[in-house]
Amino acid sequence: MILHGIEAPNIIHTNTLAENIADIQEKDRYDVILANPPFGGKERSEVQQNFPIKTGETAFLFLQHFIKILKAGGKAAIVIKNTFLSNTDTASISLRKYLLETCDLHTILDLPGGTFTGAGVKTIVLFFEKGSSTQKIWYYQLNLNRNLGKTNPLTESDLADFITLQQTKSDSENSWTLKVSDIDLDTYDLSVKNPNRNNEVILREPKEILEEIKKLDKESEMILEKIGALL
Repeated sequence: MILHGIEAPNIIHTNTLAENIADIQEKDRYDVILANPPFGGKERSEVQQNFPIKTGETAFLFLQHFIKILKAGGKAAIVIKNTFLSNTDTASISLRKYLLETCDLHTILDLPGGTFTGAGVKTIVLFFEKGSSTQKIWYYQLNLNRNLGKTNPLTESDLADFITLQQTKSDSENSWTLKVSDIDLDTYDLSVKNPNRNNEVILREPKEILEEIKKLDKESEMILEKIGALL
């Protein structure tokens, strides 16, 4: 944060999820929330008791917390795994229903694998405003002609088309609109299904795959060397 000009951030060292969200008061709420909650974490049953929708998935508990702590009219942009849109367990379905009923989930940005994690996990960004239910969702699928990673990160120019189209929520080869009235109310499935592109799988060249394998092997070897030095 210091590198971004925030020299005196107000950071509190605590487990946010240990707070019962029923205890959140109006004075505790915020106008804007930008967050990238941890992926794949599991919370104990006593922590889950602080939330109306019980789940061990850390990111899903954080999402409930974000919704609760937003002011009416407050806005949020949350990074989360794309599996949130289609998981069939009861907690995921209930959470999608809760989000659609309490907030206007107006935009879903579908990102390429590797944008936020080195393991190539697919992520999305949920853009929503609290206070009114969702009527329609504008999707944008970011398709790039390169693999993303620590040495090849997402750039501002990569998002230029998304930023332009999002202002009017226009349809294009990479964007479309889904009406909530067309959603299956048994599953509340919000999966990214681009109607403007075919579903053919674009296969990588064998040489490219081999190069990535070599790179991963080298990284694994370095990690093992570091672990060996500690023994």
